[in-house]
Amino acid sequence: MGINGLIANTLITGTASYWDVDGKEQSCTLPVAGQAIDFVSMGNTAPSCPGVAALPADVGDFVGPVNTYNLIVPTASSQVSISSEGAYFAFGFGQLGQAQPWTDDTQIFRRDANSAAQLFISLATGIPPEKFKGVDTKSNGGTVTAVATSIKPEAAIGLVSGEVADASRATVRTLAYQHKGQRCGFTPDSSATAFDKKNVRNGQYHIWAPIHFFAKIDAQKKITNTEVAKLLGYFTGEVEAPSNVDILALEIKSGNVPRCAMNVWRETDLGDLTKNVPDKPCGCFFESVATGATTCTACANDAACPSRAPVCRRNFCEAR
Repeated sequence: MGINGLIANTLITGTASYWDVDGKEQSCTLPVAGQAIDFVSMGNTAPSCPGVAALPADVGDFVGPVNTYNLIVPTASSQVSISSEGAYFAFGFGQLGQAQPWTDDTQIFRRDANSAAQLFISLATGIPPEKFKGVDTKSNGGTVTAVATSIKPEAAIGLVSGEVADASRATVRTLAYQHKGQRCGFTPDSSATAFDKKNVRNGQYHIWAPIHFFAKIDAQKKITNTEVAKLLGYFTGEVEAPSNVDILALEIKSGNVPRCAMNVWRETDLGDLTKNVPDKPCGCFFESVATGATTCTACANDAACPSRAPVCRRNFCEAR
């Protein structure tokens, strides 16, 4: 459904999920007559979706934290990296691609053409999203299970969202990815065991994108639904979250990178990189939450901070 449903004002029916204050998943039945879509969350921009050349004037795009897309293998695999060309032949041609050791179509695990993970591997490699070889696992979790339990671990490979790969490191491993024009491959983090997203934040790991939220807007580009505006504002930083909810820390703990911790940025899906200068940098706080440690100076106020990082923000000395 996604962005197409929001644009077309499609009403949704059936059973929906929600999470209560204790974080437990609950379900509810939507109205028989249908429920309007309040907002949409996607890993890609709208024009990357079939049938959406551009957003209409009454739909806005609001950007959240960064997520990665990862190519994974079982921990028993000896493979450590893959190039764009290697992924092209493995996922685009399977057995005929001869991209050893990924030549067994039954051990190549993909998603469908509407999956953000498959879309970004498509953009990175040039394979049309509907032409991927292999077995459709239906979900990120299904891909992890299929890859991890493969009876041919050397031949197994799959694609998933980064936070799922991070949460599954006991059974699968992210390959370093070498994009066209790069001289070597990079993992999202500085090492296979780190969680610092250093190579994402500096632009060396190629397959990443911010999460996009889409909602109906008025002529002033403001979200028309006040509750949706409040919720999305928590993630874009435009609305202060309740004092007992640290949205920034939650984003980081979930495996994402807030824009304030990024040193580079891009405006289109896998587009050119530009320097990112956040209004309120949070790189030190990101490192402290993501890795449990940082070399940044701890502080209680600005007076404790050096001139190169003069602002005490979230108990660390950051740039202005």
